[in-house]
Amino acid sequence: MRGVGRIFGNYDKCYSVEGESHLQMAIWVRRSPAVGLALGWLLSLLYILTITPAVCSLLINTPTMENRLKPMDAEQLREYGHKMVDFIADYYKTIENFPVLSQVQPGYLRNLLPESAPNQPDSFQQVLDDVQAKILPGVTHWQSPNYFAYYPSNSSVAGFLGEMLSAGLNIVGFSWITSPAATELEMIVLDWLAKMLKLPEDFLSAGQGGGVIQGTASEAVLVVLLAARDKVLRRVGKDALEKLVVYASDQTHSALQKACQIAGIHPENCRVLNANSSTNYALSPKLLSETISHDRTTRLIPFFLCATIGTTSSTAVDPLLSLGKIAKSNGMWFHIDAAYAGSACICPEFRHYIDGVEEADSFNMNAHKWFLTNFDCSALWVKDRSALVQALSTNPEFLKNKASQANMVVDYKDWQVPLGRRFRSLKLWMVLRLYGLENLQCYIRNHIKLAKHFENLVVQDPRFEVVTPRLFSLVCFRLLPPNDEDHGNKLNGELLDAVNSTGNVFISHTVLSGKYVLRFAVGAPLTEEKHVNAAWTVVQNKATSLLLQNGN
Repeated sequence: MRGVGRIFGNYDKCYSVEGESHLQMAIWVRRSPAVGLALGWLLSLLYILTITPAVCSLLINTPTMENRLKPMDAEQLREYGHKMVDFIADYYKTIENFPVLSQVQPGYLRNLLPESAPNQPDSFQQVLDDVQAKILPGVTHWQSPNYFAYYPSNSSVAGFLGEMLSAGLNIVGFSWITSPAATELEMIVLDWLAKMLKLPEDFLSAGQGGGVIQGTASEAVLVVLLAARDKVLRRVGKDALEKLVVYASDQTHSALQKACQIAGIHPENCRVLNANSSTNYALSPKLLSETISHDRTTRLIPFFLCATIGTTSSTAVDPLLSLGKIAKSNGMWFHIDAAYAGSACICPEFRHYIDGVEEADSFNMNAHKWFLTNFDCSALWVKDRSALVQALSTNPEFLKNKASQANMVVDYKDWQVPLGRRFRSLKLWMVLRLYGLENLQCYIRNHIKLAKHFENLVVQDPRFEVVTPRLFSLVCFRLLPPNDEDHGNKLNGELLDAVNSTGNVFISHTVLSGKYVLRFAVGAPLTEEKHVNAAWTVVQNKATSLLLQNGN
């Protein structure tokens, strides 16, 4: 820059411009070198600011060697961590400003981001700016108080802090020796949760069973299906795989179908039994018994039954005690999927929904749905841990150690499909400790109360009907077609699209007995009665518009 100043102070070399005013300026500059030097600096700055703003931006935003992000540095972590927490906290404070359901079109992001990663690092602020401007518009906001679709996926302060700590420690706890605390804390917190649910002692880690955190209920049903498959094949011979039969209702989550595909169960041997309004979409024990009896006469081998507490479509509850006795009398593995509604069973008034769990071989609930534990955290309990281990264990030389070889410890790698696993028990531990049982029960009860309030609003409008009894925090309802029942499905599909396109609320749908049904699931941590009322107003207004368009 000194050279630039000197050049601009020497009009003989620099000023070959036309015009009298420029010549006068040059003479003035020559008579006052100090003025020329200052003017040179000023013009240099103007050049950078006006002619090459991109260069200016680059100078301001490109990290210097001193402040470039290091692979790990405690003080940088503190600095950037504070900024990230502030960013997330601000997001939650303004979350209602976003459309709940993302309104972008497929492929939107590819037009906004470069075709390749940068050669040189961007600044942290640049990244946050891109998150705000480019990523958040493509996010469906599951934590919004106006989110009522599918089932909830709870986030909480305690869950977030636990997730942060897990990321900070970043252990890979596949066996006890890789981080003893990770294995032992998981055993302890799942015993705590089992006691909150009043599960049989057979599911506790002190005996032959115990709990394990899977990523999702899909993983949970897969590993117990594999355990059940290998257990029966050890008895009847490996060649009998093609004879094994799985049973569930047609309301069971599709994860069971995928698990059967992975486990090699023949598709024709997956019995998906009809459940209808006569049983409130629960599996009929009579139908199950008849189907099993028929299969036995054809020399097939019934080996696995999956019951559900809180089905995805309508929160139907299968009769566990009756189904469990049928499974036991036929030597079948009995699995209970309580992914959604299991959380409610920590409340004494809802615990009766899992009466009969003592007949089960395995039980699963998702703490990441409705239990304030950030995704992913799916709790699975089994009565016989050896069944899982025999189906899933591998023991290569590089993993052998004294504690494992002596059978002194639990190695969770043998209870799951992958080898590596995260320290997920930390966040569940923090949720249980920082909220406590009573607060968690109040949290569940409040959502059920809000769902009951929404149900009452629906009942008061004669244009709508509640399709199935509300058991927990889901309301299944539909807009009644004014004339033609066949038009009802199209009408409700249009209503769903109209409601979600507002961005003010997000709901989802299902089909029950051939009818297109709207689902309103209360469960977001920030949801209050005012949000439920506002959502219902949107539904009513859109229904009114649709009916007018259809001449009604």
